[in-house]
Amino acid sequence: MAYITVIPGDGIGVDVTAEAVKVLRAAAAAFRFPLELEELDYGAERYLRTGETFPAPVLEKIRTGSDAVLLGAVGDPRVPDMTHAREILFGLRFGLDLYINLRPVRCLHPSLLPLRDRRPEDVDMMFFRENTEGLYVNVGGIFKKGTEHEVAINEDLNTRHGVERIIRAAFEWARVHKRRKVTMADKSNALRYAHDLWVRTFAEVGKEYQDLEQEHLFVDALAMQMIRKPQDYDVVVTCNMFGDILTDLGAALQGGLGIAGSGNIHPGKVSMFEPVHGSAPKYAGKDVANPLAAILTVGMLLDHVGQPAAADAVEGAVKAALAQGKVPKDLGGTLGTRAMGDFVAELVARTN
Repeated sequence: MAYITVIPGDGIGVDVTAEAVKVLRAAAAAFRFPLELEELDYGAERYLRTGETFPAPVLEKIRTGSDAVLLGAVGDPRVPDMTHAREILFGLRFGLDLYINLRPVRCLHPSLLPLRDRRPEDVDMMFFRENTEGLYVNVGGIFKKGTEHEVAINEDLNTRHGVERIIRAAFEWARVHKRRKVTMADKSNALRYAHDLWVRTFAEVGKEYQDLEQEHLFVDALAMQMIRKPQDYDVVVTCNMFGDILTDLGAALQGGLGIAGSGNIHPGKVSMFEPVHGSAPKYAGKDVANPLAAILTVGMLLDHVGQPAAADAVEGAVKAALAQGKVPKDLGGTLGTRAMGDFVAELVARTN
């Protein structure tokens, strides 16, 4: 039995999550595994109505009773400080210690590739972004706010434990999936202390993985080389902020954020999966949002809960849809959100 908690979120998050769930149900039926879904309505509407963001008992229920969480995009202009979105997203990431942000950068069709003289198979990277430390822990503050003497500080927090476990996870994944090289990106030439820890830890852990090529690049150099020679990169591990930036650059190489899924993972424990695009409230309910990122995210979720064949079927169905030109408007097609979900779900249903 796979127990999945679904939080549709805000804006188009609600629309695309509905299609992802449709595909998830089709996969469960096709591959004959029991599936139980529980939908929770935490998001802007509930926050505006009740003042609730993401209560601790809900997190504990997920921790003890779910195998995975499917989260839609969160964010709403009616909550300008994004309190609810921050507490839902960071509540799950930090509360469940989801230290791996796993982002595939894989081009599934030639029409999606923006680079000249490159083939889809040249873009096939897996990013391991550290997900619980760095600048995003929000350690810091503001002094004399609003004055000419204002001081604003955010601390970049890195621990040996946190750095080592994400680097080791990248090496392990590369070995298990028979990849050839692991690249670590930092900015140790400028961030002398925090990122020196990354350099030393990568070298020390790397001694245990001599079967894999190992490369260290400064993050700005990697960003340039991802465009110039994407085929040179395989598995990439980096810190929280640099991972955030590089994976959006990677999304451009695979067709945009509308086709970019992600997982927030603690191996062996309940993990959370989300497409990485925004909530785009002005498009909500208009049947125009691209659900493919959410659908590919479901594929990652299926792999995490022990259904790799079903995961392959979901990605295969998306590839088939792309090959047939059955795609949403933002990818040059004509299908609306619901029709796109129906088409992929039907392909998955016929797989097995």
